[in-house]
Order: sequence, then structure tokens, then C-alpha cells
Amino acid sequence: MNEGLTAIGLPDGLPDGVTVRDTWIPMPDGVRLHTRIWAPTSDDPVPVLLEYLPYRLDDWTAPRDSERHPWYAAHGYASVRVDIRGTGSSDGVFDDEYSEQELRDGEAVIAWLAAQPWSTGAVGMFGISWGGFNALQLAARAPEALRAIVTVCSTDDRYDNDVHYVGGAVLGIDMAAWGATMFAFNSRPPRPEVVGDGWVAAWRGRLAATRPMTPVWLAHQTRDDYWRHGSATEDIGRVRAAVLAVGGWADPYRDAVLRLVRDVDAPVRGIIGPWSHQYPDRGLAPGPSIGFLQESLRWWDRWLRGTDTGVEQDPALRAWINDPEPPATYYAERTGRWVGATTWPAAETAPRTIGLDVLRGGGDGPVVVDSPQETGADAGRFFPFGNATDLPPDQRAEDGRSVCFDLPVDSAFDLLGNVLVDLTVTADAPRATVTVRLCDVAPDGSSTLVTRGVLNAARRNGMDHDDPLEPGVSTVLPVRLVATGHRFVAGHRLRLAVSTAYWPWVWPHGTATAIVLDPVASTLTLPVWTGGPDDGITFDAPERSTPLAISRVEPAEPLPQRTVTHDVETGEWTLDVDPGYGGGRVYPDGLVFDEDARETYRIRSGDPTSARADSRWAIGLTHDSWAARLETVSTVTATAETFHVENTVRAWARDGVDAAEELVAEHTFRDDVPRTSA
Repeated sequence: MNEGLTAIGLPDGLPDGVTVRDTWIPMPDGVRLHTRIWAPTSDDPVPVLLEYLPYRLDDWTAPRDSERHPWYAAHGYASVRVDIRGTGSSDGVFDDEYSEQELRDGEAVIAWLAAQPWSTGAVGMFGISWGGFNALQLAARAPEALRAIVTVCSTDDRYDNDVHYVGGAVLGIDMAAWGATMFAFNSRPPRPEVVGDGWVAAWRGRLAATRPMTPVWLAHQTRDDYWRHGSATEDIGRVRAAVLAVGGWADPYRDAVLRLVRDVDAPVRGIIGPWSHQYPDRGLAPGPSIGFLQESLRWWDRWLRGTDTGVEQDPALRAWINDPEPPATYYAERTGRWVGATTWPAAETAPRTIGLDVLRGGGDGPVVVDSPQETGADAGRFFPFGNATDLPPDQRAEDGRSVCFDLPVDSAFDLLGNVLVDLTVTADAPRATVTVRLCDVAPDGSSTLVTRGVLNAARRNGMDHDDPLEPGVSTVLPVRLVATGHRFVAGHRLRLAVSTAYWPWVWPHGTATAIVLDPVASTLTLPVWTGGPDDGITFDAPERSTPLAISRVEPAEPLPQRTVTHDVETGEWTLDVDPGYGGGRVYPDGLVFDEDARETYRIRSGDPTSARADSRWAIGLTHDSWAARLETVSTVTATAETFHVENTVRAWARDGVDAAEELVAEHTFRDDVPRTSA
């Protein structure tokens, strides 16, 4: 089976009764996908689990892979990790995220796995983020062998619940940064140990074909066919595989769990904990962690082996309710409790609607909302990964840049689900975006962000519409806040904060717009949990296989993870961020991996066209007889009419112990994208 491939970057030991081997999976057009298979030593056919990613099984995901694939193999499954076409050491060219080519290849991989003599023909897919996405997307294509999936921190809606747009507004912080990240990731070379002596030529060909994706994403500013492709919600009725959907309150994709529990006709269950954008067994903040591998094994055993494991008796949704805690950018563990909803929408929730005039204590009529452009500096990271500065800090400064409505809490209550806000407004220009934050204000005045929502006013009638506002005409803006599970206690205040700017989460329109908000005609609807604390919901303690023994390489002069500075003279605000994907490390096979990244976002207080996003990456891979390094620089700016995107990549290689380093490629891409509606 191994066709001469040597598995590299592996831990020193594997669980008893587990083997590992590398192979190629052939695609119909002759391209080969690099694949690693952990399997029981028994000769009996077993069910197969698939994780399908672009993130390099030989090195970048190897630490995470080592924690779970061998564990599944030790429990009687062949657990398979495949690098997508044109990534890692797989052949071919990567063309776009979740492309038709990627999904056709995925179907071919599933069919190949089902047909192997060591396979029972029953296949499951699992993954977090990208791997969770394509598991859902492939389930919606309903390949015969795919019986079950476990999708973690993923989404069914690529337009409005991904890293490109939020509420129909350009997601400045990740439209730019994630595009830059993937530009850098896709520019890395195949491993010489896998592809052989022609690795430099193969890398040169890959770099010649690599294109930045940010201009493509910016060219589709409404929910058109580009975004419908790969959005599982478009074909959710075709899903036949059993779906276990898992998310976290600190992850931006958590609404997808609720939609899947509501919409999938196949067997489906959901779990939402306090977690960030991570597998919930890894011990990363915020905890508490759960025995996720054991929980997923119950799912696999039921739907791939036919064993009654009790999963069908689980609540439709198991959700964690966060207790109120002081604001912090890092919680090792959240305090709270688990509850179980029998259905979704939950029969145990009751909507409570309140007029914003009540929150103002009667108020004095309409109020003007005209936020400075730096509003959003304390938004925190769009994708928290468990780093020390990921979560939003105290929101008092943000509250001061917003218009706030407070409701004293007389008796404790819990929220579970989506908060809905209908704002009746008039605007002075056709384009506007509103951001609404729900905060928990303690008696000492500290303000903890609970959840938030964004709406580009031109999307008020649907994400596939472009309906500019008519200046001076009263309009209702329905803002759906991202789902939450949170407990409010007596003596605190519930605060609703409304702003017209939220940089860098939201890229500002070309012209600043003020709105006049009518509290009397505006409402807040809370999903109040009326069920009990279901003491029967428990999870096992986390289990994992022995992780890969990597050692971290700390930078000689570490920079702060996150800084916010204000130049008082120019009015410029600068957010400087280390995305913290892992940094430098040394692998057991001797590979030295260097990773240095920095994201910078700038804006001047009164000038929406001053917004600028920069991302720089430097990546190095060094082994005994070879080395590769690359640098990328990505920048996004905009006028009132056009987005300007520039991406540069330079790459060098050393092929041989005594060889000199050579320039492999240097490419610059400049793209101008008209601003049609965002």
C-alpha cells in the first residue's frame, strides 16, 4: 500500500495495535493526493474516518493529527488524513477554498477509501474549520459511502458566516488577514522526502500557479452563486449522513450548530461549549474541556458499526450557559453549567421583547448614532484560538463610542439562542452599517461583551439583495446577534450598544453615515431559557494519543501579541497583532519550522477611506539536506469607489547540504476591485 512512501514527522511511539503508513490516492485525472493512514494491525476490514485539509500533514498539522488519528485507530477505525490538491506534498494546483475541484476530489477519496480491502465500505468524515466545512459540503453531495460526519467550528453558509462578510459587510479583519494567511500557506513547498529530487521545480510550478484569493472574495459582495457553491445550507435536504455539529461560544461559527440541528433531516445532534476555535479536548482556553474523542466515538460506533451507544437519546442540543464573569481577554476556564434542549428552536426558550425606549427609561425621543471610525478597537480577535489576548477586553471604551441602552436586572435569567434587535432608523446617506453589542455591566461599571451582530443596511431584505437606504426615510434594520448562552444576575445591567463603525471587523463604507434611531419604534427580543439545569448532562474527561514531541522555538525579541495605539496629532489608530498560529518549532525528524506573522490595521478617526490592512508572513523550513523559505506581504486599502489589493511573494530554496540558496520565485499581484455594495 505504501508505494515506497516514508511517513515523516511521526511520534516516537504509537498505541498498541496501531500501524501508520503513507500512500498516494489517485484522482481520475492522474493527480495524486498525499495520504497518511493510521489503522489497527488486525487484518479484519474496519470503518474509515477521513480528515481532508490543505494544511500539510507532514508538518503543520502533525502535532494535532498525532493526538486523534492514532486514538481512533486504537479504537478500531482506519483514520485517514489527506492533503488537498496543490497543498502539502499532494500533486496538482490549489485553485480556491471549497472549489468544485476540491469537492470532486473529496468524493473520489471517499470512494477510494470505501473500496479498499481493509475497509468495510462505511466512511465517516470529521474536521475542525476547513475540515468541518468540507465534511458538511460533501455530506450535501451525498456520496453513497459517507454515513456520518462530525463537524467542529464550521459553517453551512459561506457568505454570511465565514471569514469574508459579516451581516453583508466586508469583514475587514479576516477578509484581508485570512486571505494573506492562505496566500502564505499555499506558497509553501512540497516536502523533498515525499516528492523526491524534483521538489524545487514542483515548488516553482506551484508558486507560478498560486493566486491570492482576497480579490476574488471582494469581487462577490452579495450572496451570489459563488457563495452558494459550497454552502451546505443550499442543499441541506440532501444530507443523508448523520451529523454531529460542535461549536463554542468563543467561536464565530456557532450559529451553524443551531441551524444544522434545526434543518438537517438525517440524524443530527449539536453541542456548544465555552470553547474557542479549537477541538474541545485540547485543553485550550476557554475551558472546561470535554472528552470529545470519546463523544465522537459514540457517534461513529452508532452510525458506522450499528452499535446502540445511546446517541439518539441525547438532547437535540447540549449547550453550556456561561456565568457572568469580569471582562478578560483570557479565561483558562469559564464557570457555568450544561443544559439540554429537546428541540431547536428550543421548546424551553421563551422570547421576551422590550422596547428600546423602556431601556432608556422613557428617553427624550430619537437619538443620533455617529460613531468614530476607531470604534471596534476592543472587539478582540474574530477567531479566538485560546491565546492570551484573543477575547474582548472591558467594553467601557467601546460603550463610550456607541449609543447605549441599559436594562437593570432585578432577578436572574438565562439566555440561550439568538438575540434579535429591530432598529427603526433614518439615515443621511444611502450606505450604512450598524453593529449592535449586548454587554453584561457589573455593579463596578465593568462591561463584559456577551454577543454582537452586524448588518450592512443594504442587506436588510436579504443577503442576496442590494437595497441602498433612501436618505431621510424611516427604515427598519433587523439585526440578528450571534447566538449566546449567558446568565444575567440581579444587580447587573443588560446593555445594548449601537454603533455605525466597528473597525477592523467591519470595513467602513466610503462615506461616513450618521443614523437617527427611534427608540420608541425599536425593539430588543431576548431568547430566555426557561428549562432547568439538566444535571444528567456529563462528559468524560479528555483522552488523546501521545502528542508529537515538538519543541517550541521562542523569538529572540518577542513582540506583544496585541497593541492598540493612538497618534493624537494625526488621529490615526493602529491595531498591531500577532495571529499566534504556533510560531517556531522543531520536529522529531529534525525539521526546523520557523513562522513569523504580523497583522496591522490602521484608520483615522474621521476618515473611513483611511482604513488599511497589512499582513506580513515569513516562513522557513530547514532540514539536514535542504531548506526553503518564503516571505509574503499583503495589503488592502480602499477609496470610496474601489478596493486596492496588493500581494507579493518571494521564495528561496537550498537543495543539498553544500548547495547555495537560490531565488525560486518573486511575484507581485495588484488588483483593483470595484466597491459595488460593501
